[in-house]
Amino acid sequence: MSKESISGSAAGRLSVFKTYKLYVGGKFPRSESGRVYEVTDSKGKWLANAPLSSRKDARDAVVAARKAFGGWSGATAYLRGQILYRIAEMLEGRRDQFIAEVADAEGLSKSKAAAVVDAAIDRWVWYAGWTDKIGQVVGGANPVAGPFFNLSTPEPTGVVTIVAPQESSFLGLVSVIAPVIATGNTAVVIASEKAPLPALSLGEVLATSDLPGGVVNVLSGRTAEITAPLAAHQDVNAIDLTGADAELAKELEVAAADNLKRVLRPQAVDWSADPGTQRLTAFLETKTVWHPTGSLGASGSSY
Repeated sequence: MSKESISGSAAGRLSVFKTYKLYVGGKFPRSESGRVYEVTDSKGKWLANAPLSSRKDARDAVVAARKAFGGWSGATAYLRGQILYRIAEMLEGRRDQFIAEVADAEGLSKSKAAAVVDAAIDRWVWYAGWTDKIGQVVGGANPVAGPFFNLSTPEPTGVVTIVAPQESSFLGLVSVIAPVIATGNTAVVIASEKAPLPALSLGEVLATSDLPGGVVNVLSGRTAEITAPLAAHQDVNAIDLTGADAELAKELEVAAADNLKRVLRPQAVDWSADPGTQRLTAFLETKTVWHPTGSLGASGSSY
C-alpha cells in the first residue's frame, strides 16, 4: 500500500470513542440499569457517556469489597506497599492520558493539569511507603501494673464507602483512596458526579496492577442516589463523606448510625498540602492484647 493511500485512509477513518465502565470486583460492568449520563468539560463540551450506577450496582460493589477484605487485610504490610507502588508505576505510564482527562474535568491548562497528575502520583507513592510504618506510629507496648505484656496494634475497619471530592477529580481522589487501602481496608468509591472520568480510568490502572479484584470498586452517577443505600448498608463498616455537601452529609451520617459506622465528616481540604496521617488512622481500629509474662526458675525472675 502506498504512502498516499495510507494517509488518505487515516484521514477518512472514524474516531474510536472510549467507552467508560464501572469497576467492580476486578471487572468492568456497565450499570445493571443500562443507564448513562453525559459528562461535559468545563465549557459544556461533551466528553463521554458515563455509567449511571443504580442501587443494585452499589450492593454488588459492597459484596465484592467484602469478599476481597479477608485476603487484603491479611496480606503483609510490605506486600500492600509493593502493590501500591506498582499502581504508581502504572499511573506514571499513563500520565499523558490523565493529564488530558484532568485538564478537561477541571478546566486547567495542560501544564497545570500535569502538575496535578504528578502530585497525585507522588501522593500514591507516599502512601505506599506508609503501609509498613503506620503500625509502629499508632501501636506499641503499654505500661501496665502487673506481670503482663500489654500490646496495642492497629487493624483495618473493613469495607469503607468513599464519597470522592467533587472538584478535585484526581489528586483529591487519590488522596482519599490510597490511605484507605494502604491500611488494609477495601473500598467502594463514588466518583465525582460532574467529573468521573479520571476515577473510571483509575479503575483501568488498578485492574492492570497487582491489586486484587474487589479491593477498590469505582461507581459513577448521581452522588445522592448511590450513597443513600451505601450509608444504610449493614455490611459497610465506615464512610468517608468528603465529597458530600452539608445537607447530604447530614442525611448520610444519620443513616450510618444504624450499624455504628465510622464516619469521616466533610471538611475543607487543601489537597496540595502535606496530608499527614489523619486519613491513615481514620479507618483503623485498635486491638489490645494482654499476655502474662510468667516466671523463670526458682528465683521468680520474669521475662
